[in-house]
Amino acid sequence: MKPYELTYIISPEITAEEAEAEAKSIELLIQGKEGVIIKSEKPTPKTLAYPIKRQGSGFFVILEFQLEPEHIGELKEKIQKNSKIIRSMLIIKNPVKIQKERRTRRKPLVSSTTAPTTTGVPEEAKAEEENKEESKKEKKTSKKVELNEIEKKLDEILSE
Repeated sequence: MKPYELTYIISPEITAEEAEAEAKSIELLIQGKEGVIIKSEKPTPKTLAYPIKRQGSGFFVILEFQLEPEHIGELKEKIQKNSKIIRSMLIIKNPVKIQKERRTRRKPLVSSTTAPTTTGVPEEAKAEEENKEESKKEKKTSKKVELNEIEKKLDEILSE
């Protein structure tokens, strides 16, 4: 037996009780063909995004079941002949395969003092990057200067 999912829309011209009876009749049809109902939802009224067969709303039903593949043709035929069902879709539910996580390249963690330059970056470039980082740190620490120190330095500069 294969797992299937049947989604269909029942016409809004019938009442909610009649829609439930229609859903039960489809479930009984599946069980009559020795199928197994896995999950069944009650018909819920929903507004459609666009009209289907001049209907703007309908009762939406999702039904998951298992059935032998040779009985699917009969089920499809009965659903298509039913005038109360305005749209249906039957799909095979294959189990989801768990895929392995893809490997990604990571930048090597290399310090300039212990490892040679195998990454293709010259020593000068690394030294420049380190200097930039040090100057950033100095700028952060030099912001905390008092007003008295600034005035003294200005006096020294102007007196020269």
